[in-house]
Amino acid sequence: MIEARRLSKWYGPVIGLNDISFTLEPGVTGFLGPNGAGKSTLLKLLTGMLKPSKGDLLLNGQVVWNNYELLKEIGYCPETDAFWQYLTGREFIRVLLQLSGYSAGDVEVYTERALQTVHMTEHAEKRIGGYSKGMRQRIKLAQAIAHTPQIIFLDEPLNGMDPIGRKQTIELIKTWGLEGRTVVVSSHILHEVEEMTDRILLINHGRQIAFGNIYEIRELIETHPLKVTIRSKQVRHLAAKLMDAEDVLGMEFDRDKNQITVETNKPKIFHERLTTLVLNDKIQIEALWSPDEDLEAVYDYLVK
Repeated sequence: MIEARRLSKWYGPVIGLNDISFTLEPGVTGFLGPNGAGKSTLLKLLTGMLKPSKGDLLLNGQVVWNNYELLKEIGYCPETDAFWQYLTGREFIRVLLQLSGYSAGDVEVYTERALQTVHMTEHAEKRIGGYSKGMRQRIKLAQAIAHTPQIIFLDEPLNGMDPIGRKQTIELIKTWGLEGRTVVVSSHILHEVEEMTDRILLINHGRQIAFGNIYEIRELIETHPLKVTIRSKQVRHLAAKLMDAEDVLGMEFDRDKNQITVETNKPKIFHERLTTLVLNDKIQIEALWSPDEDLEAVYDYLVK
């Protein structure tokens, strides 16, 4: 478990993070925000590279700063590259494991396992200086998970990867979360994080905007109506039944497509009533979706 209590970090007069609090349990959590929002600063605090200016930060009940034993439980994939360009991918992972104090036998086993996990075995003998951006990302990911850490921090892990690499990495991250590890993914690419998890922490200008399940966050935004589009051959009957509800703020018809788009400021109540209506009146719904319920719509609203 990761716990932050009123966490702040400033650099002289410049505030990097301001009064952030959250608790992360095992699974995947996305740290989201535009570039410069404070995500990397937060990750550096979580990995013990920076000391908090104020507040408490605990991993499994232990203070992170200056706790070297705790670092064995952490894997970190940074956003920026920092390689010995003359080393091969395999040598790079070996050296880092050796520097961390692992035995020669463990180093070999951990290295090969990590290379296989990130699909880099066939490129392991190439020098890192000749790697593409996507290959560099993969080898950074390999060193982060080589020692099988239970807490993994990934800073923009998909940056520079090709579509296949992105898909493979997303599936890996989801798998680690299902295995009971605590995985934090920092990104400004919203739809990518949405594929990995629905648990998010939104940050902007060093401040915490929202934290929790994306749909729970949506329910808190009562001032921002939710749009729901429903397609049905009985769309007129459905519209008549929904029209008089207090939470329905507006309605748009599309007769050509047999669909309506309803605006509501109480999504939970609306969906409950719609379910009851469908069952009682035996209305057949062909399609139902909400363009406002995706992560990007909520993020844009909260930031603006």
